[in-house]
Amino acid sequence: MVVKVLEEQFKKDVVYKYTDVIGEKVGGRVVKLSDEWFAAAENLIKPKAPIRDATRFTHAGAWYDGWETRRHNTAEADFVIIRMGVSSAKLIGCEVDTAFFNGNHAPHISVEAVHLDDDNEIETLPESQWETVIDKVECGPSQKHFFVRDGLTSSSYTHVRLRMYPDGGIARFRLYGSVIPIYPKNVATVLDMASVKNGGVAIRVSDQHFGSADNLVLPGRGHDMSDGWETKRSREPGHVDWVVIRLGALTKISQIVVDTAHFRGNFPQKVNVKAIRKSSDEEVPAHDSKEWELLVPDSKTGPHAEHQYDVSSGNAYSHVLLTIIPDGGVKRVRVFGNIVPH
Repeated sequence: MVVKVLEEQFKKDVVYKYTDVIGEKVGGRVVKLSDEWFAAAENLIKPKAPIRDATRFTHAGAWYDGWETRRHNTAEADFVIIRMGVSSAKLIGCEVDTAFFNGNHAPHISVEAVHLDDDNEIETLPESQWETVIDKVECGPSQKHFFVRDGLTSSSYTHVRLRMYPDGGIARFRLYGSVIPIYPKNVATVLDMASVKNGGVAIRVSDQHFGSADNLVLPGRGHDMSDGWETKRSREPGHVDWVVIRLGALTKISQIVVDTAHFRGNFPQKVNVKAIRKSSDEEVPAHDSKEWELLVPDSKTGPHAEHQYDVSSGNAYSHVLLTIIPDGGVKRVRVFGNIVPH
């Protein structure tokens, strides 16, 4: 069963527990579509919020920051197929934003998915192999819609198909799920277990005024400050900001990297890193709990640099806590180590 929920509930139950597996910033990409006459389908998975410029026109007509197809579609629906940016994922829910599409929005949508080894398989894929993730549901003009399943899909998928009935426009599409990584068979292999590609998720954060905490677990070092985590300027003595990251698997940590790439005048003055072993996110204590084990003591940071800290505790951990003192911006957090079999 799929239900429509409010944004606050969606953030609590989905955004802070799962990953947007189709987003451009994790490597998602459009591989096939029916039409994009007025506006390109690739806009759907861009990380920034949609904008509107009513004075801007193109050869096709008014410019829109989203995906918009021709009028009078003779087929049942227009569609776009997106390859996930992760190896595969089980799916839980989606956000469909029709921002600025008013009178030309998609009246209904549905979401389907499939597991493929290669993009080329799409061309000969029988229609029966697409599995429904979100049943056909109604959308309204110029607003965000949040749809949640009653549980993760039983299967994992690599490709998703968004359909809009019969045509129209959608500004942004987010599809959340639990990443199913492909780990090396050799357990001695050192991996970045905070990485989104290996199942890392930022599950709690004190503040993300200028940049969201989920950027911390992205691949690469990014292109500017917009794809990092940045908090407000603090004014209270003793203030700190923090983020909790659930690792992709239980990990014996050997090194932690805190990268301040592109943060040149707004990097944290100091950082520390703690860790804990818990069986679920609900068991993870508050950021100021004494249960956390200190791995990296208060350490001075600098601008636009990767700060590396060796760890030798020998314990296995499920979650890490990065604290920045007193505030500022961090581009990435890497938590290197070996997976510990359960």
